[in-house]
Amino acid sequence: MAYDNFGRFYDSLMGNADYEKRADYYAELIKNNGVDGNILLDLGCGTGTMSVLMADRGFDVIGTDQSVGMLMEAQRKVMESGKKILLLNQSMEELDLYGTIDSCISTLDCINHLDGHENVKKAFQMVSLFMVPGGVFAFDVNTIYKHHSVLANNAFVFENDKVFCTWQNTLNDDDSVDINLDFFEEEDGVYYRESESFTERAYTFDDLTSWLDDAGFTVKAIYKDMTTEPASEKDERAVFLAVK
Repeated sequence: MAYDNFGRFYDSLMGNADYEKRADYYAELIKNNGVDGNILLDLGCGTGTMSVLMADRGFDVIGTDQSVGMLMEAQRKVMESGKKILLLNQSMEELDLYGTIDSCISTLDCINHLDGHENVKKAFQMVSLFMVPGGVFAFDVNTIYKHHSVLANNAFVFENDKVFCTWQNTLNDDDSVDINLDFFEEEDGVYYRESESFTERAYTFDDLTSWLDDAGFTVKAIYKDMTTEPASEKDERAVFLAVK
């Protein structure tokens, strides 16, 4: 699951992510729960858009991701922004930071990409290890409902002026979804194909809450995506707000 090919095309395929609004939302969640600025970890930072935007909002940002391809895109954005953001090539479950953090975000389903519940537990434990008491951990997840009713065994096609992408899903008995992406990029009248495959896994709210509790967090709320309304298991995406 290198995501290196995906990293080249990720931004052009995420036009509906509404990053500015998303950054405002997470900054407000964190500040409303007692952390104003200081060191923030962008866990699974991908191509770095949220890292730069959270730095714009007054946070001292560290971004970690296991994909070198994603981090190459992130480094370009950081350089263009002029922000001082530390980028580290680390997986979520193997964090090795240089000091403590005051808050952590993980957005756009990064937690779903972890390879099974033991790795989710380990990721939560590692975030807790480096977080100060009173620190805030906010992340979103795709729900089991979304896996069954939206992703399922469906196929999607995306096209823009940079790439043509086919997206094919296979729903498994354990609620996970195998995702296969094919990217077709045109150059001088010739199309070149690159592929990426990975699996997303979904969990119940009770399981995620229990694993956070085991890691030393208290779940303050589970919201519908980009709101402060309580989420249900029938929503497509939920935001967990936890405090160390």
